[in-house]
Amino acid sequence: MLDMAVRTPIQTADDALRNVLLQALPAARRLATSILRDPVAAEDAVQEAALQAWKQRHGLRDLGAAEAWFNRILVNVCRRELNRRGRISTVTEIDPVGDDGRERFSQSDELARAIQRLAADEQIVLGLRYGRDMTVPQIAALIAKPQGTVKSRLYGAHEHLRAILESDRRLEESLLR
Repeated sequence: MLDMAVRTPIQTADDALRNVLLQALPAARRLATSILRDPVAAEDAVQEAALQAWKQRHGLRDLGAAEAWFNRILVNVCRRELNRRGRISTVTEIDPVGDDGRERFSQSDELARAIQRLAADEQIVLGLRYGRDMTVPQIAALIAKPQGTVKSRLYGAHEHLRAILESDRRLEESLLR
């Protein structure tokens, strides 16, 4: 005689959500890494987001929207991490490429330091746009903001980044004199 356990609808829904979350983990790690620019912090953020998602699983009404729901939780976890970091410098690993590796490393390092000085929301939209190559509508859907807000944040982030880089270059020139 076969011993068949009777599964409740809650267990079935939990199993389905567990499968969706497990399948979403590799993309979630890439998403968090593009925002935080730190693979270790990204792994921590994904784990924290997965725990939050699991605790909040009964609030999810449509399993078809589970991945987008999880990604929004992850972006919020990343935002909190960026805010927590504040203006604390972190080490960013960048692999130099090509014959001009030193110059590219220097430029990439300079850019990474400048990005860390942006507001968390600006870092997020830049990470999603350039780190994950997402479009404005995709970013808007992910962070649950209107497309106009995303465009405005991208524009502001570019302007702030330009100002930071220009200020840093002027400071470096003045120190070299």
